[in-house]
Amino acid sequence: MAGSVQAMELAYRITRRGGTTVTAGLPHPDARWQLQHVNLTAEERTVKGSYVGSCVPTRDVPRYIDLYRKGMLPVNKLMSDHISLDQINEGFDRLASGHTVRQIIVM
Repeated sequence: MAGSVQAMELAYRITRRGGTTVTAGLPHPDARWQLQHVNLTAEERTVKGSYVGSCVPTRDVPRYIDLYRKGMLPVNKLMSDHISLDQINEGFDRLASGHTVRQIIVM
């Protein structure tokens, strides 16, 4: 999810009994999510946070590079565009509008 309280509420609502809802987005620090404690307990659910995918860079980055080189992690397919540094504002506008997913800044 993308740091949205509404997305977290939806994710929690659609998590099945015994399931785990993982949050990876960060909403504004003042945002609050109301959790029905009775559902959490009665339906044996778990809510978990994940910061940067719980990545340990010294362990994970070499593994990701290896997977990429073997063709098993096709990150190129996630890249939408190459932009220059002077196009940064337009790049943020494209991200905000949903017209692009990932952009690489080239110098």
